[in-house]
Amino acid sequence: MARHLAPLLAALWLTGCSVARFDIPGAGGDEAAYAERHPYYAEYCALSQIKKKLGFGADIRGQIGGHAVFYLNGACRVAGLTYPVLDVCDGTGSQPPDGVGLSMNAHFVNAKWVATPGREFFFHGGLPPDAPVTRDTYARVQEEAKRLRIYEGVVFQPWVFATVPPGWAPEATKYEVSVATDYAISLGRGRYCARVPVSRAQMAAMVAFLNEQNAPYRSGAQKFEWSVFTDNCIHLAHNALAVAGLWAPWRIHRLFLVSVFDFPTPKNEFVNLMRRANDTRLLDVARAYRDPATRRSLTEYGRLPVGPGVLAESRGPQRPNEVYDTDLKLIFYDAPPFGPYQGWFDAIFSDPAALDIDRNGAAFAVAYQDAEAERRPLQWWQERPPYAGDPAFPAFYDKFYQAVAQERMRLRGTEQQRPMARLN
Repeated sequence: MARHLAPLLAALWLTGCSVARFDIPGAGGDEAAYAERHPYYAEYCALSQIKKKLGFGADIRGQIGGHAVFYLNGACRVAGLTYPVLDVCDGTGSQPPDGVGLSMNAHFVNAKWVATPGREFFFHGGLPPDAPVTRDTYARVQEEAKRLRIYEGVVFQPWVFATVPPGWAPEATKYEVSVATDYAISLGRGRYCARVPVSRAQMAAMVAFLNEQNAPYRSGAQKFEWSVFTDNCIHLAHNALAVAGLWAPWRIHRLFLVSVFDFPTPKNEFVNLMRRANDTRLLDVARAYRDPATRRSLTEYGRLPVGPGVLAESRGPQRPNEVYDTDLKLIFYDAPPFGPYQGWFDAIFSDPAALDIDRNGAAFAVAYQDAEAERRPLQWWQERPPYAGDPAFPAFYDKFYQAVAQERMRLRGTEQQRPMARLN
């Protein structure tokens, strides 16, 4: 039962002095080319600890469990509102213009999450990958965040203002304590990200869910209270993806004694998402039918929760860096030394199909071909329990193979001539 707490205590005790590696090759590259194939996608990122050097305003030094953020390509913050509200943004052409990055933070009183417009500013503060972080660039990034009004209408907890030296204005403090946590992530943190394509309908469902999460705090009906065990930043991203049919939701606000043994954590969730969204075993119709989230995804969206385009990315903090230390940790909450997460993590970053969009598409082309080759007629299933007499199975069967055929057809127009290595 102690799925997380015992490993948590052991990890905190045994995690050695190892620093996380963020120089592993990943899916970073041509964002425009990726968005052309997958205009709507969600990206979950497990962020390292943050270690700010002294002499730069707020003293921010985070724990080795890290933080998590969530980026939605094809969503945007609604303009003209003095509070973060999202909408699906299609732009003037066929492609959405960009996206929005979301961060949930214990700093907030009247919001669960805030939204930063634009992928480049959300992740990189608008800096090129090799740009140094200096005192000047650090200040310029904050000024741009103020111009974007990221915290307009958002009230911070009183204790936050005690983390800066005397004399800081309250509005400036909001942006000072939030760099590399809510925006400009790479200034002070490394990250592992899992990128998952979705449909426009799935994006709209996630947007509606996220707006609902902020609604009671915006109205003042409730005061937001962050909790590592019962309602944290991973719960938010996990449950947004659950609304899109990827997997089962993770209940929040459960009894503390229940939640303390079972709560999501940043780096573990990265691995969970990569494994789930690349699990080609769900291309077996019987297994898919037994999976409630798959049934929901097909029923509501006509899509399977696994498919091409699910890629991993590894990105370190900006270097050289005058403001933040760049030797950072991000641990698994796992049973050392024999827990499975490190092995799963290593397998992800050793699999070309998890890192390269063309190899990924080629691998799924093989998986779809296998699913079609192993297809049995509907009548065969209806003559066998538990499908005999099940009135819901025929419709699911049809939707399942329609989804496989549609994805297979789409891949024929995009895959390149590369070795068709199967997914791990």
